[in-house]
Amino acid sequence: MNLPPTTAPRRPARLRFLLSSFCAIVLVATAALLMPGTASADTTVTNNSTGTNNGYFYSFWSQNSGQASMTMGSGGQYSTQWNNVENFVAGKGWNPGNTSPVSYSASWNCSGNCYLSLYGWTTNPLIEYYIVENYGNYNPSTGASRLGSVSSDGSTYDLYRTQRVNQPSIQGTATFYQYWAVRQAKRTGGTITVSNIFNAWSQAGLNLGTPNYEILATEGYHSSGSSNITVGSGGSGGTNGGTTGGTTGGTTGGTTGGTNGGTTGGGGGSCTTSVSAAENWSDRYNLHVSVNGASNWTVTANVPSPEKVMATWNVSASYPNAQTLVAKSNGSGNSWGLTIQKNGSTTWPSFSCQAN
Repeated sequence: MNLPPTTAPRRPARLRFLLSSFCAIVLVATAALLMPGTASADTTVTNNSTGTNNGYFYSFWSQNSGQASMTMGSGGQYSTQWNNVENFVAGKGWNPGNTSPVSYSASWNCSGNCYLSLYGWTTNPLIEYYIVENYGNYNPSTGASRLGSVSSDGSTYDLYRTQRVNQPSIQGTATFYQYWAVRQAKRTGGTITVSNIFNAWSQAGLNLGTPNYEILATEGYHSSGSSNITVGSGGSGGTNGGTTGGTTGGTTGGTTGGTNGGTTGGGGGSCTTSVSAAENWSDRYNLHVSVNGASNWTVTANVPSPEKVMATWNVSASYPNAQTLVAKSNGSGNSWGLTIQKNGSTTWPSFSCQAN
């Protein structure tokens, strides 16, 4: 969860020819092994360490040595195994992190409390963040208050903040916040449009600082399991880290509109929605919605029964049925809101966006 700071007799002519050919082959093969730049053998680590492997930053941390291991292969590939660990986290990625989309493929097996997530740190302020793609028998947001949600990459990510007090960090023992974006539809492969999540955190008042490292991480807590992960940037396989976005503005603001994320628009590009909590009463609650990526848009909200939409503002609203709100831009900007009657439930609607 938290990481510490931050390679003889005369032979016939034919036999002489065969032997000389064999020796030449051996010499060529040996030279190839010794040439710089060729692929190295897989590297296994079991002790806490960070560094670079085959063009990628890596980090491995385990609270108790010997219970977990990480084997690193070519490019962004790595595998892990852990058995009844106290706590461990490992992965490959970039240092510093950035807002470029991250693509990954994976096999991931978990028995107990484990996470598969894009995981990183910033400084000034010191923040530990998780974009959780999959988890085991424990949702890491349990007990935290949801601060908003964002539609991205085919699912909704719920946003949370928790605090760690006097715990290990990349700056030693410290007190710091953790930012969470937990994917509702679990998966073990795909593309994460990182800027969408960073933008949504910012909209919810969760501002990041200067990027430190970022990895596609396997984490286990009081659990056992294994993983085999290959990570790349922008869906294209690996380059070494620290490309774009390595500034405070790169993490805090992300890129405008979160292109490639959210729901694909109909001819006008794409747009995404960021949703945050507003006023809350015993019988109803308000939500604030921000649209990114388009100025002319249609947002559809599917409201779980028995809840009902009571009112909206700053949009043109229609209701195809009792549980569906269709909100269209009306020249009032890209921020709007709605009031929902609880009727005994406080499950937020799901939102999708289409650019017109």
